[in-house]
Amino acid sequence: MTIKERYESAREIYASLGIDTDRAMEVLAQVPVSMHCWQGDDVIGFDHDGPLTGGIQTTGNYPGKARTPEELLADMDKAISLIPGKKKINVHASYAIFEKGEFADRDSLEPKHFRKWVEFAKERNMGLDFNPTFFSHPMVKDGQTLSSPDKEVRDFWIRHGKACIRISQYFAEETGVPCVMNIWTGDGFKDVPADRMGPRMRYKEAIEEILSEPYDRNLVKPCVESKVFGIGVESFTAGSAEFALSMAAKNGCLPLMDNGHYHPTEVVSDKIPAMLCFYPEIALHVTRGVRWDSDHVLLLDDETREIAKEIVRCNALDRVYIALDYFDASINRVAAWAVGMRTMQKALLGALCMPHQTLKTLQDEARFTELMTMQEAVKLLPLGDVWNYYCEKQGITDDLGLFPAVKQYEDEVLSKRELA
Repeated sequence: MTIKERYESAREIYASLGIDTDRAMEVLAQVPVSMHCWQGDDVIGFDHDGPLTGGIQTTGNYPGKARTPEELLADMDKAISLIPGKKKINVHASYAIFEKGEFADRDSLEPKHFRKWVEFAKERNMGLDFNPTFFSHPMVKDGQTLSSPDKEVRDFWIRHGKACIRISQYFAEETGVPCVMNIWTGDGFKDVPADRMGPRMRYKEAIEEILSEPYDRNLVKPCVESKVFGIGVESFTAGSAEFALSMAAKNGCLPLMDNGHYHPTEVVSDKIPAMLCFYPEIALHVTRGVRWDSDHVLLLDDETREIAKEIVRCNALDRVYIALDYFDASINRVAAWAVGMRTMQKALLGALCMPHQTLKTLQDEARFTELMTMQEAVKLLPLGDVWNYYCEKQGITDDLGLFPAVKQYEDEVLSKRELA
C-alpha cells in the first residue's frame, strides 16, 4: 500500500470516532515550534572562547560541531529541511554575529548584532525567539548574576536584559511574529545558604528593572523561567518555581516551564491546565530529563504526549508558546534537532487526533471504566499512517528516511570539518 492508501484507511478508523484527521493536519501545520540554535554547537556561542560556566554543561564529542555562524546556520538549514510544519528559531544572546573586528559585550548588544539571524529567519518565513545569556561570562560572580550582592554585577546584567528587550522588539518588528524573550539564570548556592530571601529580593528587583524597558506587549513576550537546582547550585536557586510564578503574576509577564526543571516526580503536563486557569499565556521549554535536568533529545515518551494533550484539550494552542531546549554532544547534532522537533509535532498530532470531547463526557458522567478502556484503545490507533502522510504532504521525508538524509549530510559536510 502507498502512504496515501494507508492514510485513507487510517482516516476511516479515526472518523468512526468522530475525529477529522484532515483538519488535525491543517491545524498542526499552523502551530509553531521554536527550534533552539544552541544544539548545533553545544551552547558555546560566538562571543567568548572560554568554557561553559554558570550551571551549563554538555557531554560528548561527536564530530562535526558548528564552529562559525556560517556553519551553524547551514546545519540549522539542513535540519529545517527535515522538519515538517511551522517553525521558529530560538536564539541566545551569546550568538550575536559580529562583523570582522567588531565586538560588543553583553550589556552593549544592539539589534544590528543579530541582523543575520533576522535575514535568515525572514528568508524562511520564520519568527524568532530570544534569550538573554546569563552564563559563560566573567561577570558571573560567585555563581550569581541578577541576584548578586555586588551592585556592579547586577547592573551589568540588568543592562544586558534591557538590551535583550530591545533586540526582541527588533525581532518581532522585522519578522511580524511575536518574540518570546525568556529570562533564566543559574543563580544559586552549592550548599545550604544562610539567606534565601535576600538573593530573591535582589533577583526580583533586577527583573522588574529589566521589564521597565519600554516594549510593545503585543510583540515582545517576556518570560521568567524557574529551576529547582543545577550543577554547582544543588542546594538553592534564586529562581524557584514559586518565585517565577509569583514574578510572572505580579509583573504581567509569562511563566515559562521547562519540564526538566522540577523534582523527578513532578510533571509539567499536570501544571499546564492549572496555569491556564490564571494566565492568559504561558511558555514551555520541552526537553527530556533523565534522572535530572540532563537535556536529552526529546522523544515520544509519556510526558511529551501528555504535555501535547493538555495543550490541545485545553484549547490552548494559541495560548502556549512551545520551544525545545536540549543539547546533546554525543550524537549527530542535526539529527538531534530533527528528531526532537519531529517528536514534538508527532505529540501534537496525536493530541489533535484524540476524541477529547467523548473522553471528557465519560469523565463527567463518572463512567470511569469506559473512560479507562477508551483511553487505552486510542493509544493504538494508526497515528503513524497519519504522520507519514502529513510528512509527504509537507514534502518531508518519513521517519525511516531521516537517518539516511542526516548521514549523507554528515559524510558530505560535517565529517570534513574535523579535517579542516
